[in-house]
Amino acid sequence: MNKTISMGNLTDDPKITYTQGGKAKAEFTLALNRYKDGADFPRFIAWEKKAEILEKWCHKGMKLLVIGHIQTGSYEGKNGKVYTTDIIVDEIEFCEKKKDDMPPEGIGEETNDNGWMLQMPDGINEEIPFS
Repeated sequence: MNKTISMGNLTDDPKITYTQGGKAKAEFTLALNRYKDGADFPRFIAWEKKAEILEKWCHKGMKLLVIGHIQTGSYEGKNGKVYTTDIIVDEIEFCEKKKDDMPPEGIGEETNDNGWMLQMPDGINEEIPFS
């Protein structure tokens, strides 16, 4: 089974590009805190509708939970073969800590037992092909 679950903060706004066929591709990095100290910064890739939603609704510093799968590859670089490891996005949850018992504007009021909120801006439900 090839499945990862990661929760972290966006290190920058997602970068979106389009293939020659017009397919949207978003690349982003999450800061994932390690158990004891330090952090890891894996690269995530989302395609098509997920990529467009990430570009529209996500920004640097936002906390995301991403479920995906690992994909390795390689390409010829200036100094020889370069190996890559990416996490391909299968599902995304937008989450933020609840602040001052008031949800930020445009966000639903549902919380779980840990005080985390689903970061779902109004009107986005029709756009999201995942949840």
